[in-house]
Amino acid sequence: MDTRDRLLALLIERSLRVGRFTLASGARSTYYVDARATTMTAEGQALVGRVCLSYLRCAGLDPTHVGGLTMGADPIAYAIARQSWEEGRPIDAFSVRKDAKEYGTRRRVEGGLPGDARVVVIEDAMTTGRSTLKAIRAVEDHGARVLAVLALVDREEGARERIAREGHAATTVFPASELLAAREEQAGAEIPGAPD
Repeated sequence: MDTRDRLLALLIERSLRVGRFTLASGARSTYYVDARATTMTAEGQALVGRVCLSYLRCAGLDPTHVGGLTMGADPIAYAIARQSWEEGRPIDAFSVRKDAKEYGTRRRVEGGLPGDARVVVIEDAMTTGRSTLKAIRAVEDHGARVLAVLALVDREEGARERIAREGHAATTVFPASELLAAREEQAGAEIPGAPD
């Protein structure tokens, strides 16, 4: 099993839930992806770092920094940063607060992001793209340049198109349809006597 396949299996095992859910957007859904249940595990960190960094390299992206809205983007950005160090081409991580803190430096972007940074904004699971666009605006307001968006999971409900209308490309590791199809295939394989 290759690294991407193992990460897919881990997401299905730990992060994908089927049932009745209300999403952050207010929409109702028959499934929910809590990527943090995967990305915050030791194995998940190792897999996410390798897979997501590979996606950045394959897309021809050369960011100096990766990050997005806390908390969903944080473990992914940290995993990429760690893997990039291991590979000898460091990419630093940062976090975007939902709101600027009301004390101290009053920053919204944490982690020492310089104004001339080249950034890939990270999403754990994107639906409408609204939170992604908030992170993009915070990074641009900070003075850094956004190269693209990398989403671990895309629910395929218009986020990529909305982000594209704002002038940014989005790369997805796992479309939700792939997660759901793999889960269904796995469930069918576990039923004795199920047709092939």
